Amino acid sequence: MTQKEGDGHQAADKRQTIADFKQAVNMTAAQLEKWLDSEDSKRVGQKHGDGESVGHHSGRRIIELLHRPAQELSEDDLAHMRKVVGYVHRHLAQGPSKSDPATSDWRYSLMNWGHDPQKD
Repeated sequence: MTQKEGDGHQAADKRQTIADFKQAVNMTAAQLEKWLDSEDSKRVGQKHGDGESVGHHSGRRIIELLHRPAQELSEDDLAHMRKVVGYVHRHLAQGPSKSDPATSDWRYSLMNWGHDPQKD
């Protein structure tokens, strides 16, 4: 493969990652920021010690990514975008527990990752 072919493949991968991310993240930066400030957002998710949950931390990073132009995205940014897409797809497949989906930890966890299943 030539350098030019490799660059074209990388560009296509980047475009696909961005498209997948935009499809998975259906909340705006403003909606996500407001959500992350809520008590429900802070209460759900896997925490390391007394710190912030993994999803809550990811949500803050998603806000940054939503504001960043595509040409400024780093490989690390793209890797996080792929992580978000994977999480949202896996979590959606699990579905909510028997409790009310609108107020379930399942929905709240997804919202920390930028996806509100009630918007679908």
